[in-house]
Amino acid sequence: VQLQASGGGLVQPGGSLRLSCEGAGRTLRSYNMGWFRQAPGKEREFVACIARGSGSTYYADSVKGRFTVSRDNAKNTVYLQMDSLKPEDTAVYYCAAALSFGTLATMYGYWGQGTLVTVSS
Repeated sequence: VQLQASGGGLVQPGGSLRLSCEGAGRTLRSYNMGWFRQAPGKEREFVACIARGSGSTYYADSVKGRFTVSRDNAKNTVYLQMDSLKPEDTAVYYCAAALSFGTLATMYGYWGQGTLVTVSS
């Protein structure tokens, strides 16, 4: 499956952005989907994931209550709604697909190209 992430940009602290991850080649309905991010000079870290079927979600503590992951199977797209953004949320955000549900990047076999989110005044 090919993944295309979009929706990044420059936003002020406290603002919102919605990232999209569109799938091509295969339906995303068959996959558990995750969002990860990598800030300059830091390791890639888990942000959120959503299960296939049940739609159960799980979030990193750093984004819990501010970010919401969702999926629209009809559009073959997964979203990451980001509210109350902070400067420390600045990173390249990646979507990924996996057959297992979890937070480890090594579990995800398919990755999008990343979209840059910059939170700054």
